[in-house]
Amino acid sequence: MFLSRWLPGLANLLHYRREWFSADLQAGLSVAAIQIPIAIAYAQIVGLPPQYGLYACVLPMMVYALVGSSRQLMVGPDAATCAMIAGAVAPLAMGDTQRTAELAVIVTVLVGVMLIAAGMARAGFIASFFSRPILIGYLNGIGLSLIAGQLSKVVGFKIEGDGFILSLLNFVQRLNEIHWLSLAIGLGGLALLIWLPRRYPRLPAALVTVAVFTLLAGVLGLDRFGVAILGEVPAGIPQLAWPQSSLAEMKSLLRDALGIATVSFCSAMLTARSFAARHGYAINANHEFVALGVSNLAAGISQGFAISGADSRTAVNDMVGGKSQLVGIIAALVIALILLLFTAPMAWIPQAALGAVLLMAGWGLIDIKSLPQIRRLSRFEFWLCLLTTVGVLGLGVLPGIVFAVTLAILRLLHSIYQPTDAVLGWLPGTEGQVDIRRHKDARTVPGLVVYRFDDAILFFNADYFKMRLLEAMQTEPEPKAVLFDAEAVTNIDVSGMAALRELRDTLAAQGIHFAIARARGTFLRMLVRSGMAREMEEKQLFGSVRAGIRAYRVWRNRQRQEATDQ
Repeated sequence: MFLSRWLPGLANLLHYRREWFSADLQAGLSVAAIQIPIAIAYAQIVGLPPQYGLYACVLPMMVYALVGSSRQLMVGPDAATCAMIAGAVAPLAMGDTQRTAELAVIVTVLVGVMLIAAGMARAGFIASFFSRPILIGYLNGIGLSLIAGQLSKVVGFKIEGDGFILSLLNFVQRLNEIHWLSLAIGLGGLALLIWLPRRYPRLPAALVTVAVFTLLAGVLGLDRFGVAILGEVPAGIPQLAWPQSSLAEMKSLLRDALGIATVSFCSAMLTARSFAARHGYAINANHEFVALGVSNLAAGISQGFAISGADSRTAVNDMVGGKSQLVGIIAALVIALILLLFTAPMAWIPQAALGAVLLMAGWGLIDIKSLPQIRRLSRFEFWLCLLTTVGVLGLGVLPGIVFAVTLAILRLLHSIYQPTDAVLGWLPGTEGQVDIRRHKDARTVPGLVVYRFDDAILFFNADYFKMRLLEAMQTEPEPKAVLFDAEAVTNIDVSGMAALRELRDTLAAQGIHFAIARARGTFLRMLVRSGMAREMEEKQLFGSVRAGIRAYRVWRNRQRQEATDQ
């Protein structure tokens, strides 16, 4: 029970089936082949030497394999989180590589602690606040930022300028400084990265591309012609140490760590849920918070940087046919072996080839095809998607996301403040009730207004509810009664109950009876607690609209009979 709850990966491995090993071994080797060049490239996004990218793979992958619940998800450096880490630590490190590494460790540990705390607090629901249009807009912004930031590796000169627009302007102004051999390597790398997956989908395109140009650089000595190469990669495992930091730095890093933790979790959950659904099992969001948090702690302890779910490596694992979490352990062991024994050849990796890998990674984050579909479905969410992209490019990653989520929440509050409503009638040949404002031929019961309000009645829309119901009275020339269809009212608070009482009293003063149909859930419980249900009794509370209408007709017939008798 303990293992299945807290260490589901280990629980699965304890019931490992021997026939899975061949598929898991092949998948582990394939994931490692993809992970190594990508990790080296992503370390440069953060501003760190290549070995730090590999540090961020080994221990985190092993830890997630034991703690995580997804059988397909591979964790590791992620383009989006790397870009956010760079934005967090670069202003504080001021070009000092050692300080960048120290600050990256602090951010990573903070991210891990926040993720674990969120999981313990059962905060998995926050993933729902990142709607698909916001995530697409965010990834589009990250992708464009990544492309702009990595152009310098391909063109052979350092692009100056802070931010997306200034970087592009500086690039255009300095086109005459292009190092053509570096550009040729970069374009050749892009061509291979595009062609190989189409022609040989099972080959690790990134590894093959980097290997080809590394071999060319070493054999031809391309560094003599001005081609920038990676340089020496220290062998061995990292030395464990806890960096020092000031209070001011911690305040800045805490804010950025919160954004990185949120984006890291949402990105990992999207990938994990997609593959879990494909294979017919469920993912516990709260446990994944903890699993990702522990994996980030492992990355910090091993001097790496924050990691997330790696969608490209997860896709490779699934494509090759990985069966269990053993894939992550095998991939981690292969990377550790490379770190210990085979770092020397990495020194000849051309920066332009790594730039090509990063440009493809940035392009892979951009989703243009979904924009027309989003626009057809919802203009607001289309513009929200674009504004998220602009916010990420113009304001920065975290402010851009906060801006987009704030807009989405404001839109949600507006929809709750002014929800749809209807005055109900009946249309011949149509089952159920229809809105008489849309269907002019709909029939109504003379003297009775049947009104429906399609959302909760809370403190900020209670007055709007009263106003709309009183306006609905104008649809009936001589209203005698109002039947409120409360089926869609999911919740009501104290202010809402006060508004309901005021409405009943206002109508009573005009000699109009007020009744409620289909009260249920929280709304019904609040009617009971407030005493209003007892006051209305069965004569004014009905289980269905039809029951309310029948009661109204009986009451009207009795009134007419009494008037006749007099």
